[in-house]
Amino acid sequence: MKDPVLIKSNKYGITIHLDGEMPYRDLLPEVKTRFESAAHFFNNAKMAVEFEGRTFTEEEERLLVETIEEAAGIHILCIIEKNTYTEQMHKRMLDESLSQIHERDGQFYRGTLRGRQILESETSIVIIGDIEEDAKVAAKGNVVVIGTIYGTVIAGAAGDGSAVIAALHMSPKRLRIGDIEVKPNVGGSLSWAKLS
Repeated sequence: MKDPVLIKSNKYGITIHLDGEMPYRDLLPEVKTRFESAAHFFNNAKMAVEFEGRTFTEEEERLLVETIEEAAGIHILCIIEKNTYTEQMHKRMLDESLSQIHERDGQFYRGTLRGRQILESETSIVIIGDIEEDAKVAAKGNVVVIGTIYGTVIAGAAGDGSAVIAALHMSPKRLRIGDIEVKPNVGGSLSWAKLS
């Protein structure tokens, strides 16, 4: 019998190949066992995950992610969709974000900023989630959002006019680079704002 759960590394994190025939209720314990036995390899890593072999409902995917995170002690930053336009876009954004963070010592934030939440960063930041209308992000470096900006974003908060704001989608309340209000350039696979 073939292994129902195979884990392979890739440039962004890991690819998990899952048996397409096994009932979901039987697959989940297999995933838990496999990741518990490999937990020492991950050491609280933060990574992107790609699933192969089958598709899931939103609820099944959520349970699967929670099971993996708990069993292996890892933090899943995002799920890469296989062979789609979205996958290519996410991979490009991840590449750009990771190289930028490597250069500028930035950070990741996973989750949607809601209500009147404020997130401040001394460096560049990549947010995996949305920024809701009354939420605010202020970073001394660039702000990259793998999600939608509805609220307020300030990049180059210490006066860096070369900072950039980028997101999958933008319908912001307010965008600022340094002390200057900017308008988003919306269209294509990525929306962005920078000083000309």
